[in-house]
Amino acid sequence: MFKEILKIEQVEVIKGFKGRFFHTNSSTIAFWEIEKGSVLPEHSHIHEQTTQLIEGKLEITINGETQILKPGTIVSIPPNVTHSGKALTACKLTDTFCPIREDYKFDS
Repeated sequence: MFKEILKIEQVEVIKGFKGRFFHTNSSTIAFWEIEKGSVLPEHSHIHEQTTQLIEGKLEITINGETQILKPGTIVSIPPNVTHSGKALTACKLTDTFCPIREDYKFDS
């Protein structure tokens, strides 16, 4: 299936986190635009996750270890591991989740 990312409906999932979501048979890819200062509260989920920073500066804490991501950085977050984040600047990033994030299936 072909899809233009910018034609996928953008949804503000939490304050300052706007995403476009593409689902395959086994995964969800999220294309995020995050406002400077926006905070992702600490949480965990059953999904394996990768986060790739495209633009900006993102502070991310995974299992108690904090790093500042710069463009071109990718991280792996295992299932059920607590993580959180804060956009130090406006950011664009891509998350991949496996299995599919059913909670990110929105009507378009």
